[in-house]
Amino acid sequence: MTRPNIIFIVADDLGYADLGCYGGRDAVFGPVSPVLDGLAANGLKLTQGYSNSPVCSPTRFGMITGRYQYRLRGAAEEPINSRSRGSTTLGLPTDHPTLPSLLKASGYQTALIGKWHLGYPPAFGPLRSGYDEFFGPMSGGVDYFTHCDSTGRHDLWFGEEDKQEDGYLTDILSKRAVDYVERMAELQKKEDDAPFFLSLHYTAPHWPWETRDDAAKAPNIKNNLFDLAGGNIHVYRRMIHHMDEGIGWIMDALKKHGMADNTLVVFTSDNGGERFSDNWPLVGGKMDLTEGGIRVPWIAHWPAVIGKGGESTQLCMTMDWSATMLDAAGVAAHPDYPLDGVSLMPVLKDAKQTFRRPLHWRMNHRGQEALRDGDWKYLKVDGNEYLFNIPGDERERANLAKKEPERLAAMRADWQAWNATMPAIPEDATVSLGYSVKDMPQR
Repeated sequence: MTRPNIIFIVADDLGYADLGCYGGRDAVFGPVSPVLDGLAANGLKLTQGYSNSPVCSPTRFGMITGRYQYRLRGAAEEPINSRSRGSTTLGLPTDHPTLPSLLKASGYQTALIGKWHLGYPPAFGPLRSGYDEFFGPMSGGVDYFTHCDSTGRHDLWFGEEDKQEDGYLTDILSKRAVDYVERMAELQKKEDDAPFFLSLHYTAPHWPWETRDDAAKAPNIKNNLFDLAGGNIHVYRRMIHHMDEGIGWIMDALKKHGMADNTLVVFTSDNGGERFSDNWPLVGGKMDLTEGGIRVPWIAHWPAVIGKGGESTQLCMTMDWSATMLDAAGVAAHPDYPLDGVSLMPVLKDAKQTFRRPLHWRMNHRGQEALRDGDWKYLKVDGNEYLFNIPGDERERANLAKKEPERLAAMRADWQAWNATMPAIPEDATVSLGYSVKDMPQR
């Protein structure tokens, strides 16, 4: 079989149960995510998949390197914010091997369409870290119509040039992705071995709360993209639906050119849900190491390899999918930068296959620590320790720490031993919160 095309689709702040295939309820207009639900039904859905972090840019460091993000200084920011413009340290080092750079070196065409959020030019940027093409915003959040960041600065780029383009950003990104697939289809007609890797990193359904019909709202929220007085579940679900429609356009383009069968399409979110997300049955959300902050949808569709209707309880996190994509392409990691991610190819080939996969996290915010190993989870927040049996208590309400002190001690020691292998959190690392209990009640 020829090497697969790979499309890595990442939503922004999507909740675990926002999609119909993960138990999400229909919206007033009908199903929220029929395209993604179809990909899951005709591919593989993982129910115990996680993000590398409960906040944006740290996950993206883990995703692009296939390694724990804690190894890099820029990932200590929770998250990178607009004040880092001009920094030569707060970003992805250009000499670090990446998923796109390794694929590119092996003959893949590579492109990022959508959000970067790994540092600003001239020190950092997608074209400096393995992508042949880039179209999208550099920062963590932009208005869907003005394409300006939280400082009011225009933030839509083609390569490293500012790009003015009218329209709703989700639709713009989807149409750009369709155009890329069309161009790659033409290339593959001329060349026998010309696979492509497309990172499609939507800003949806991240704030501000705007559907494609809400252009009139943009001037009123330009100075507060957190949109603290706006939004509701209906707007939020429509934003997801717009993204889902765009993914449908891309799948249609693949099918039109006979490319769908040997294209690995992976969908996930960079972290758990935010204000209007549905994380049921999980507790917490973005910025939290409770399940709602890190458990996210993982859908894989690759008809040439993945059978229909598969569902897996395999534990995994973002960087494992980076390792999986390299494995699928037959590409080895750089010997000086061994992966922390583990390939899931055995699971893709047989959804019943599982293997032990301990997962570790830490957050500067609230001094959080977490370890998921098998059914059990160790969690520490604000100095308080917890022990949960996740299959029996997904809401993390029944703390078994006092009931099973030996297990608690063993998992604490495991986390501490892992943490000792990582650089310490820098004293000048920042935590940026968009709102607090002054703006809305706590979860």
